Amino acid sequence: MTAIELKDLGNKFFSARKYEDAISCYSKAIIKSPLTAAYFTNRALCYLKLQQWELACQDCRRALELDSSSVKGHFFLGQALQEMKYYDKAVKHLQRASDLAREQKLNFGDDISCQLRMARKRRWQLLEEKRLQQENELKTYLNELILADKQKRVQEMKVAGARPGDIERVESALDKYISDLNSIFAQVDEKRRRVDHLDPVTRTQLTEDQLIPNLTMKEVVELADAFLVGNESALY
Repeated sequence: MTAIELKDLGNKFFSARKYEDAISCYSKAIIKSPLTAAYFTNRALCYLKLQQWELACQDCRRALELDSSSVKGHFFLGQALQEMKYYDKAVKHLQRASDLAREQKLNFGDDISCQLRMARKRRWQLLEEKRLQQENELKTYLNELILADKQKRVQEMKVAGARPGDIERVESALDKYISDLNSIFAQVDEKRRRVDHLDPVTRTQLTEDQLIPNLTMKEVVELADAFLVGNESALY
């Protein structure tokens, strides 16, 4: 059988969802015609269906070496990379696929744009998860810092024989730091919930309301700075 005949047979197997058989046909076609990019993208699509992401990536990269303007090469590579959680690279290749499809006047319907939106959203969600984790770590750290300083200062005042009223004032001031700090973090969470309905990939200009979580985090930093400046022992 010729390479084209093997490719056509592979297409029939693919249509019947016999992906392993299709892969076998495309592999034989590649042996007969190793410089044909389409055979690699056909096999890559089979690997996508079988969720064999790394093999799909390998075939797509080989196809792009042969034809850098292959829409399917970029499209399938973007899908595989997205499944492997390499969202930055996935967005890059999916965007390239979208641009090439437009330039070549190829109609992929909403397939490419849908994958591109999904990759951008997943990338945003991953960044958001990391940011939330960092906020929680910051909140815990600052609370522990203030509590440790409170205990140290109260102990020093007791040893020095300070009056109970003075000790209470120090405790009250540090308790207020903690209360203000937790209040600000609560505001961050509240403002975030208000804007959760916004599409993170629309690239529309942010309004002041959308920026409130970042503005509120600025208050956290300012409060922490004020605490550190006013309490030298907390800097160590």
